[in-house]
Amino acid sequence: MDITNQHIGKVILAGAGCGDPELITVKAARYLQQADVVLTDRLVSKEILDKYVRKGAVVIYVGKQCRRGYSTPQQSINSYIIEYALQGKLVVRLKGGDVSIFSNILDELQTVVEHNIPYEIIPGVTAALGAASYAGIPLTGRGLSTAVRLLTSYKSDIVPDEYWKELSQTTDTLVFYMSSETLDNVVANLVKYHIDPLKLMAVIEQATTPLQHVHISSLYEYEVNLKGRSFISPSLVIIGKVVALHEKFAWLPNAESSDHYFKPVLPDSNLLNAAIHVGR
Repeated sequence: MDITNQHIGKVILAGAGCGDPELITVKAARYLQQADVVLTDRLVSKEILDKYVRKGAVVIYVGKQCRRGYSTPQQSINSYIIEYALQGKLVVRLKGGDVSIFSNILDELQTVVEHNIPYEIIPGVTAALGAASYAGIPLTGRGLSTAVRLLTSYKSDIVPDEYWKELSQTTDTLVFYMSSETLDNVVANLVKYHIDPLKLMAVIEQATTPLQHVHISSLYEYEVNLKGRSFISPSLVIIGKVVALHEKFAWLPNAESSDHYFKPVLPDSNLLNAAIHVGR
């Protein structure tokens, strides 16, 4: 693309929070009200787009669905960023949760830097913090945990045995992102290395939304209580002594519905070949 004498816009890499639309930051909402183009993930509440994106802005859905449906290739997202920013547009790349925790922000940062595009990074409420708060689980409850580890185990073979052994013995609270489909493996490895029986596991489906559901189990009773269950995406797993606090401090009742808060995105032909203009 020839960018000679071309005015360059700006890219805002912003976190939308993890479900509840009121968890978006004031700064991210302000930029959505100014944006010419919004590239939004699947795990962003529709209410945020309806409420904050200005009339006439272009909204393009670029979500990833982890084998559950069409996922926009990262290269396509990078291309959108370059294309619109080099047209002088203010582009908001809106990500679910926080922009830096298990996201592809590094790819997008490299893209804007390589093309000398101005940018800002706006943090958001990540799933670990939102899910724990809405489940009444203080992640570093005094006397129970002094640290938190943010982990993922989306493939059963990426964590070496020595690390599983160390995880089973630590006093840290463990929070697993994107791991509900490999939960059998997570539990088996922690039990294999004799994790403390006082440490419980919480699987939190659709955290911070009206459809949130929290499942609690001992890891040693996992096969009876939770094995074989299919959890609704997004789901987060918290393991540690602090999980026992849920029983006392839970303030949001479990949803009775098993509906999906985040609806599946449209197929490729509708996603990548057509921008959706917000008109209200």
